[in-house]
Amino acid sequence: MTDGLRVLVTGAGSGLGAALADAWEARGARVLATDRDPAGLTGRRYADTHDVTDAADWARVRHRVAEEWGGLDVLVNNAGVPGGGRLDVAEVDEWRWLFEINLFGMVSGLREFVPVFKSQGSGLIVNVASLAGLVHPAGMASYNAVKAAVVALTETAGHELAGHGVRATVVCPSYFRTNLMERMQGADTGLAEVMRGLVTGAPLGAAEIAEAVLEGVDRGEELIVPDPAARDAVLLKQRKRADYDAVMRRQAAKLDGLSGGQFGGTATRTPPGAPH
Repeated sequence: MTDGLRVLVTGAGSGLGAALADAWEARGARVLATDRDPAGLTGRRYADTHDVTDAADWARVRHRVAEEWGGLDVLVNNAGVPGGGRLDVAEVDEWRWLFEINLFGMVSGLREFVPVFKSQGSGLIVNVASLAGLVHPAGMASYNAVKAAVVALTETAGHELAGHGVRATVVCPSYFRTNLMERMQGADTGLAEVMRGLVTGAPLGAAEIAEAVLEGVDRGEELIVPDPAARDAVLLKQRKRADYDAVMRRQAAKLDGLSGGQFGGTATRTPPGAPH
């Protein structure tokens, strides 16, 4: 990557988004960091309050980029929220909330910036998905589905835009230490506690994942699986499917004993609020 690269990172107020913004800035890029909550953007040279679910907000950000930089080199669709829940515990409204932010937020961004990239004849789209887009554990149907959709969206974009000089890559990390779980909402409170423990105990932090992402971008990878745990899980599924299924079903059996749902407890069945 070269000095002066023009980069837009959504969800850059904290977590992986902030780490990605830092990593590109360290390489000399101009980075517009955006987030729905402006609190985490303090001190950024380029920053903007931005709700990815608002099409008009996307149009405003595109206009700013055009006015200040004359175009964009890298669009990093990172903004997202966590979710999940057993099939008979998670509310349908939770599914809608996850898809509105984690998928349609990206679609709105592509609607604005794909024409920019086409007119330039160049550009890079980096969509942050999750290992859940490739490996699908029980209790995570909504999150698995939305992240698998992000993987499919990115692959499609890569094929569709290759003739215009535009590349697309998708990032699929496993659990890493971040504050993302502060945004966890939903009826399946038992599963949420399990997820919080996995995030807290993860061996890698956001900065390490961000550096692996940039290294994958440097190599031209269209699918970046940035951490060893994620790569091991993908290889197990690809090479030893029976063993993979056995692991997943043992994990599924453990969910039956969780509280915070119809199995072993009573959930607080409160529909999710507005994205934050």
